[in-house]
This record gives sequence, structure tokens and C-alpha cells, in this order.
Amino acid sequence: MEEKKEVQQKILENHVDEAVSDEELSLVLKLVAPGTSLRAALRGIISAGKGVLIVIENNFLPPLLDGGFKVNCKFTSQRLMELSKMDGAIILSKDLKKINLVNVLLTPDSKIRTSQTGSRHKAGERTAKQISGLVIAVSERRKEITIFYKTRVYRLNDTSEITRKANEYLQILEKQRELFDMYLENLNRLELRNYINLSHAVKTIQKGKVIQKISQDLKKYLIELGNEGKLFENRLSEILLDIEDETNLIIKDYADVDYKKSIKILDNLSYEELLEKEKILNALNQGSIREIVSIAGWRLLSKVGFTNQEIYKVVKGIGFDKIISTNIEESVNEEIIPRNKFMALKTELEKLKLGF
Repeated sequence: MEEKKEVQQKILENHVDEAVSDEELSLVLKLVAPGTSLRAALRGIISAGKGVLIVIENNFLPPLLDGGFKVNCKFTSQRLMELSKMDGAIILSKDLKKINLVNVLLTPDSKIRTSQTGSRHKAGERTAKQISGLVIAVSERRKEITIFYKTRVYRLNDTSEITRKANEYLQILEKQRELFDMYLENLNRLELRNYINLSHAVKTIQKGKVIQKISQDLKKYLIELGNEGKLFENRLSEILLDIEDETNLIIKDYADVDYKKSIKILDNLSYEELLEKEKILNALNQGSIREIVSIAGWRLLSKVGFTNQEIYKVVKGIGFDKIISTNIEESVNEEIIPRNKFMALKTELEKLKLGF
């Protein structure tokens, strides 16, 4: 018990610095997504005009509990709705399969900062921070569901509102995908004729990264929709097809530095920063947008049936620009890749040219 108190005290002292990743929050949102028994209970509580504080138990919770009584019964939506008519918090088991305690007074440390106003929500946020766990608050007056998870506060949206926003995001993504495909086609045409254009590469990278960033925002809404978001998920998968791979390969071709570092830098840029060409150039370690560059050719060579090892040999041993600009006799090098492989490569590249 003393050890638990020590750990809890450390959490209490450091909770402000405890960051909650989007991945963690996504896992929590899945627990209350439409179609789950817990979400059905929360909707029922709102419909009945009630409010409640629900805590998912963990090892740090017991010292914060005062009063109440054990019910130790199997969790069902109906039971949770009925028990919400009582005052005090309801304590659910870690696996959400049992209702352990009801009518409990929570006593978190009052010195923990909170952004909430009502007593129920203040207690919920402070408890979540102090136990580094999950608390769910249903507002009787506002008819809202608020998730308190560790230091994170997240208000659940109404399903109809989420659906509307998801549709808006999909429309934006569809338009952005059209532009990405157009930029990519132009880039293919230029590279296959050895007219390397850094400006086109930057525009394509911008679109690819913006699409990925918008899709991450949309995925949060789809998690909230649960099973009701399956159609949206299918459409999103179609829109995102090959976006990440193509974008990363363009970065790999044009980065004058470790491309993985470039990808990491780009992933951390905001929407506004992604629209600045200078930010993209800095991530690629390139100078002026008008600068003439040569590329490795990883992206186009990956489309002709070569293995990564074979592409590496071609890129490092011969150079993509030489393969594109010279004939087979001038570029063939049996020590690097057999002649028949070179012939197949040139044939495939010619087919790609015809396609663009």
C-alpha cells in the first residue's frame, strides 16, 4: 500500500507534464464508440435527463473513494442507467464487465488544477489526473459526455454532428487527392524525360503530407462513430491508397540528407507550415526552388519490378539520370546488373513514358 501511495504521489506531482498521445486517446474513444454497451448506457442516461460520474478502476483509485456501497454485479447498459439515478460516482471494473461500486464520493486532491466549472466535472478531471486513469462525466444540464483520460479532456460529439464533419472532411480529401494525382502525373512525366523539377516535387510532397494530416483528424471522428463509420473508413482507405508510399519515395529521391529525418521533420509541421515551400525545402535540405537537382530514382524504379537491392545497385552504381538519358549500350554494366535486366528496365521505363 505504501508503495502505491508513493507512485500515486509521483503521478500527482508530475501529472501536468504527462502527455497523452492521439493513439492512446483513440483506444479510449473506442470504449465509448456507438455500438458499444457503454455508449448505449451513456445515451440512455442523457435521454433520462440524468448526470453521472463513471470511473474505471485502477490500482491508484481506492484512496480517493469515500462511502458508497458494493454491488459487484455484471455490467449491462440497463443496470448502469438505473444506478445513475443515485448520487455519487459509479466505479466500473478495469475490463468494463462489472459494476463494482455506486454512490461513491470522490476525494481527489483539490490542489490539482482543473479547467472545469461544475463540481462533477472538476472531480472527474482531478481524479483522472491523480489516478492517471479514465473518468467519464455526463452533464445533466448540458446533456454532454466528457472524457477525462489522464491529463486529456475530450468532449464527445453528437453522432449526427460527427457524421456531418466526416462528410466535410471526405469532400476536402477527395479534392486534395485529385490535385495530388495531377501533380504526381506531371512529376512522372518530367522525371521520365530527365527534366527534374524541384518545384513540382515540393508541390506533390505538400499535397501528400496535407492529405495525411487531414486524414488523421478524420480518423478521430471515425473512431467516435464506431461501427457507424465503416462506410467512411472504406472511402478513406480508397483516398489514401499509395499516398504515403508515393510521398515518402519522392522525399527519398529529393532529400539531400537522410530522408527519414526529412519525413520526421515534415510530419511535425502544421497545416500552415506545410503550405510554405521554404519549410519543405529546409526539410529536404535543398536551397532555392529553382535549383537544378538530380534524383536517386527510387520511386520510378520501384514501379518496374526491381527489388530494393537491385534498385540500390542501379542508383549507386550507375545513376538514374544516366539510365533515362542514354541507350542500353551506353548505360549497361554487367558488373552491376545483368544485361537482360537492363533491357527489361529500359522497356518498362519506356512503357511508363507512354502512360504519361
